[in-house]
Amino acid sequence: MSSVGQPLSRLDGRLKVTGGAQYTADVPLKGALHGTIVHSTIANGRTISIDTGPAERAPGVVATFTYRSMPRMNPTPKPWSHLHPFGQGYLPLQDDQIHYAGQPVALVIANTPDQAAYAGTLVKVEYDGKPPMVFNAETAKRAIDPPQFLWPVSSSVGDPAKGLADGAIRIEGVYTTPDRHHNQMEPHATVAVWEEDRLTIYDATQSVGGQRRNLAAVLGVDEDHVRGICPFVGGAFGCKGAMWMHSPLTAAAARTLNRPVKTILAREQMYTATGHRPMVVQKIELGATQDGLLRALKHEVISSTSAVREFVEAAAHRTSRYLYQSPNILVSHYLVPLDIAPGTFTRAPGVAPGMYGLESAMDELAAELGIDPIQLRLKNHAEIYPGRNVRWSSKHLLECYERGAERFGWAQRNPNSRMTKDDDWWIGQGMATALYPAHRSKASAKIRLQADGNVTVSSATHDLGTGMYTVLAIVGAQSLGIPYERVRAVLGDSGLPPAPGAGGSQSTASVGPAVVAAADSIKKKLIDVAVKEKKSPFHGAKLEELSYTSGEIHGNGKSLSFEQLLATLDRSAIEATGSAALSEEDEEKYAFDSFGAQFCEVKVHDLTGEVRVNRFSSVMDIGTVVSEKTARSQIVGGIVFGIGMALLEETRYDIRSGWIANRNIAEYLVPTNADIPAVEVEFLNHPDFEFNSIGARGIGEIGISGTPAAIANAVFHATGKRIRQLPIRPEHFLG
Repeated sequence: MSSVGQPLSRLDGRLKVTGGAQYTADVPLKGALHGTIVHSTIANGRTISIDTGPAERAPGVVATFTYRSMPRMNPTPKPWSHLHPFGQGYLPLQDDQIHYAGQPVALVIANTPDQAAYAGTLVKVEYDGKPPMVFNAETAKRAIDPPQFLWPVSSSVGDPAKGLADGAIRIEGVYTTPDRHHNQMEPHATVAVWEEDRLTIYDATQSVGGQRRNLAAVLGVDEDHVRGICPFVGGAFGCKGAMWMHSPLTAAAARTLNRPVKTILAREQMYTATGHRPMVVQKIELGATQDGLLRALKHEVISSTSAVREFVEAAAHRTSRYLYQSPNILVSHYLVPLDIAPGTFTRAPGVAPGMYGLESAMDELAAELGIDPIQLRLKNHAEIYPGRNVRWSSKHLLECYERGAERFGWAQRNPNSRMTKDDDWWIGQGMATALYPAHRSKASAKIRLQADGNVTVSSATHDLGTGMYTVLAIVGAQSLGIPYERVRAVLGDSGLPPAPGAGGSQSTASVGPAVVAAADSIKKKLIDVAVKEKKSPFHGAKLEELSYTSGEIHGNGKSLSFEQLLATLDRSAIEATGSAALSEEDEEKYAFDSFGAQFCEVKVHDLTGEVRVNRFSSVMDIGTVVSEKTARSQIVGGIVFGIGMALLEETRYDIRSGWIANRNIAEYLVPTNADIPAVEVEFLNHPDFEFNSIGARGIGEIGISGTPAAIANAVFHATGKRIRQLPIRPEHFLG
């Protein structure tokens, strides 16, 4: 039986629950020193003096580094791009300038973590401070066009102004989402070890290959002399995709001291040292005919960015530009540079806030027209990508609506708001569309057939908790026609065949086809060896006379398993590598996206304004489901992420100091088990073979897409009050 799509337990599950999985901070190195970073207490200005004397006299301290003593590092090669390889557009501890509160100003190295942390508190810094630039009505007026971007963040189809004027019904709304932080379980950590001019870096990263490349550039060493290792990642959500500055600082200190150095960030440090999702303000205008056909869609976005590194949270371009059919579409984006830490990728970048705005606006239009929200979406369903005039490689969004409505019981919903009450709780139901772009990059993988009958599949990809160990084993087993239990996956090492970073929901779609290619290669190699090796029972046969099926070589009336053949040839193993990528022709021929429908029921307390999610149902069209159990876990995790975004999470700045006021896990609210209801997930499981050989698209990020909007729309249905600002708080209903 095929293991694809089966609810198999994850390969790495036992290691993780028993503590056997070794994360970066767990790496044991004899004689390792420990680093702690000292952060600025102002958000704008410069350092006047840094007194490290008390720290250097503290027990166990080996060295301190400031901008005066830190070795010079190479400037970043690009001043800006969306996929900037560095977490920040400047290098810390290179000058006296302060760009945001929490910027590194010193690095203390000691014999133990506690000694380093204590000594860090003894570093005395004097500043010449200036008032910080924070987001407000005045700074919003200073919004600028973003520099050159990976894709155009502003574009249009038709004549949106005329379309809005021609619409019989017109709605307009401003939707706001705040800064949010990742708060994954595993903190960022780096362990740097030098052997002469070669660096081994153990790093909590989503991209060992990218980390290797970036460290080599900053430190001025040959990329071939850097090896990145990260077999396990304890959550990332995007913030481990870039190289943050604790990594090169640790590596530079280790090289100077000629000792291994380990730096682990504290929870509070992760609020300024490793990025966040920027604040986004979206103005959306919709014009429609009386029967609900969109005549125009205008989606204008302003988002915050750091003055030292611009990052675009492309909320409009990645959503409104193509989700619904309209003859007139305009999307635009502007940035407000502030004295804050750099932003970065956060689960479903751009899409998560963009879908909150768009799907809330669509719900408002449905209410204004008196049309069922699903019917409005059916009327405006896009079969052709607006403006590009190409079809999707595979799209079953209409089936998602149908199956979701049936599972959720949408037909029983009262069409009017504020109509259902249970004791002191108002009950409401809402829905929203989900989408996420289907990304795929060139990847390679290696398959090793062993004489003991087992198989190793390896690639320099990552498992962020997403299930890649399991996926690689499943695809390897399926491609070779052998039991899943015989396959072992190896990943998280830059010395393995190259693969893209684990971001953009692209890992399965990219590495899976590479495993298939490696399987095809190893089958051919096995047959070639069987024919050419003199010890082989198939020696002298023609290549076309032999075939491979289910782990066995067949031909000339004989059958031999690969392990039997290897044993006969006195070989311990045989291996081959394969690569795969999406062709430029297919990229132009199709649009590639995943789709879904989110359904939610909430209750809102009449007296306190407390919002609780009662139940949630999700139907997803993501192509082939390779690993059912881990795929479902990803969707549930995304929905949990979306509940946090809708009801709890917000990074708050002190406007006087520029500091994040709630930079700890006690005051920065995230969902707990008590906040999460039972979640239903259904996969349509329609393979998308136009996209890749395994028919799979990404799944890690689409779960959050549409979730906050479904919750907000359910809140409106329950209370009759439209909330256009996340998170939705009790005070929004009071007074």
